[in-house]
Order: sequence, then C-alpha cells, then structure tokens
Amino acid sequence: MAKKLLLLLLLIILSSHANCGSIVKFLPGFEGPLPFQLETGYIGVGDQEQVQLFYYFIKSEKNPTEDPLLIWLTGGPGCSSITGLLFENGPVTFKVEGYNGGTPTLLSTTYSWTKVANIIFLDQPVGSGFSYATTQFLDSPSDSGEAKRIHEFIRKWLSEHKEFISNPFYVSGDSYSGKIIPAMVQEISKGNDLGFKPQINLEGFVIGNPVTDTEFEHNQRIPFAHGMALISDELYESLERSGKGNYDNIDPHNTECLKHFDEFLKEYTDLLSSLWANDESVREALHVVKGSIDKWVRCSSGKPYDSDIKSSVPYHINNSIKGYRSLIFSGDHDLMAPFISTQAWIRSLNYSIVEKWRPWMIHNQVAGYTQTYANKMTYATVKGGGHTPEYKPKESFIMFQRWISGQPL
Repeated sequence: MAKKLLLLLLLIILSSHANCGSIVKFLPGFEGPLPFQLETGYIGVGDQEQVQLFYYFIKSEKNPTEDPLLIWLTGGPGCSSITGLLFENGPVTFKVEGYNGGTPTLLSTTYSWTKVANIIFLDQPVGSGFSYATTQFLDSPSDSGEAKRIHEFIRKWLSEHKEFISNPFYVSGDSYSGKIIPAMVQEISKGNDLGFKPQINLEGFVIGNPVTDTEFEHNQRIPFAHGMALISDELYESLERSGKGNYDNIDPHNTECLKHFDEFLKEYTDLLSSLWANDESVREALHVVKGSIDKWVRCSSGKPYDSDIKSSVPYHINNSIKGYRSLIFSGDHDLMAPFISTQAWIRSLNYSIVEKWRPWMIHNQVAGYTQTYANKMTYATVKGGGHTPEYKPKESFIMFQRWISGQPL
C-alpha cells in the first residue's frame, strides 16, 4: 500500500509539469526526421486535474495558421487515438509486409487529413492509450461525462496554444464517438454562450460510421446483412417472423448470422501497434510519463463505463438549431453501424432536402453517394468502405477535403 501511495504521489508531482507539450522530431521505426510537426503532451482535467489526458497534435501541412483545427476522437469506448493516428487518417502508418521482428517500421501516408487540417488525436476516456489518473478513486467514465471532460480539455489546450484560437474548430471522430461528439458540440456551444474563455471558434463536426441510437443500429443490422447477401432469404424471413421487426429480442444462440455483430477483426496491425507503443524508446520519444501506465493496449475493454447517452439524436437537433454544419459519412460495407441505420435516424430529424441523393465522383468514378439537408448537414457514403476511414483512405480524404473547404462533394 505504501508503495502504491508513493507512486501516486510521484505521478501527481509529474503531472504538475506535464501540461507543457513537447515537440517530437524523430520516432522509432521512421527513417529520418518527421516530415510534419508533431507535439505530444498531457492536459489535466477534472478535480485537481486528477485525469491526465494524453494527446498527439499534428500541424497542418498546408497552412496551419489558417487551416481548421480538429480534435479526433476514436471509438470503443476506450480505444487509443493511435488507431486514428496510425490506421485511419494520420500522416504515418505501419509497414506490414515483410515484418520480421524488432521495432515496427513506420511509413508516410498519402492521404492524411493533416494535409489540410491541424488535428489533435486524443486518448480518452482516462485509461485509454497513454492517458492516466493520479488517483485510484475516480468515478467511472460516461458518455455525458466525457463530453464535459473533453470540452474542458480543448479550452485548456487552446489556452496553451493561443495561436489556434481563431482557427475554425471542428469536433470529429468515428464509431462510438458518435455518442459523444454531438453532446460535446452542445457543451462547447453552451460554454461559448456563457462566456467561457477562451472562446472556441466552433463551426461544426464530422462523424464517420457513428454509433448514434442502439435501437436504430440493432434493428437495421439484419436487414443490412440480408441486403448485402450475407444471409439467405429464408433465414431473413425466419428472423423477420420471429423478431416482428425488433431484432433485439432474438436469441443470438439460435441465429448463425448474429455472429457477425460483435466480430472484431484482429489484424496483424494490432500486434504491430502493441509492440511499437510498448517499446521504451517509443515512450521516451513521445514523452510519456514513466510509470503512468503499465502495458499499452489498443482498446481497453472490460473497464467500467456508463453508456448514459442512449441516443445522440436530440443533440443533433440542438446543434442544428444553433447552425453548426456537419458531415456524417458511412462506409457502405460496415455491419457495426450500417448505413441504413444512419439514414434512418437522419430521416427522423425531418429536415428538408437541399440536394437530392446523387453519386459523388473521383476521376469520373463513383466514390459514393451523398445528400445535403437544410440544417447544414451533409450525408455521404463511401463506396466499398468499412467501419473506419482506413479501408478507403483516398476516397475518405477527398470527401473530407472537399467538405471542409466548402465545396460540394
């Protein structure tokens, strides 16, 4: 017990000096200096800043003084932001082919969103990635609580990076962050209205394959699986008769197709990220506080978490009333948050259509389909895309680049 108390005391002392970001010029596994500007650090939030949230900040490779500033939230809940940084839309990724041991090799990517935007990749909630707590006695994280904590994080971060206060600010992320992002946008908006400092130049939000309302998502998975020819007509009709349109009540032991629902594809890249992030030289390069965490894991499952936002639709409505623009996109091959469920809750908003459903193109090829609404919402599918941008990086980047610059897709 005395040893644990001593360690906690040490972490408290270290955290008081951790709020200053540190520039990272070299990363183990990447040959030569980084071709982009990377900063890592911690921001303390909550009572006595007991929660230390770790972040990676990458300046835009185009015009950082004027380009938008994004905060990117990875899903889970509890997945490290390395998922976004190294697999989805960051400027480096792992070289998978030919790996034969040792420190994994990092390569530059072609379609990083940092080519047109400044991005903060944030490890949240506490216990995710390199974020840690200076005390053992914390309330369990929750959807609504995280919206408040991240709101506090971004105001403190901007207080230390005043040169970005005037940049257009967007909250962004994918998967489970679809529950948190709309609530966070509302928190920021309220804070601005109440005169919180610094004021955040909030313009909108971006969410990919968002978990939004579990009733919508669960009830659309079987129709989606049937429409994609993953289950037979006979099985679909049987499920439809037994579920009567409510597939939540179906016994998963009696349905072969439901095994797809919780399937999480453990690719070779999971092993590489674990080897890389647990390498001591990597932690030193990233300026991770020694002793703050034990083993790094890509997604921390099994930890207490309160999913207290059952549906984020009411937040979408409130944010639309405030006039914030939004991009909602879906990989059209995603079974976890099927595009038909996203379309269903968007329809429930009852906003008039400004531009009807049409294909959006890249070099005269269909890259997906899109529709825009009167509430400044753009919805888009990414043809052949999966649950995150990593499956179609080129298409996802071009879609984002067009939207963030105000161009039609």
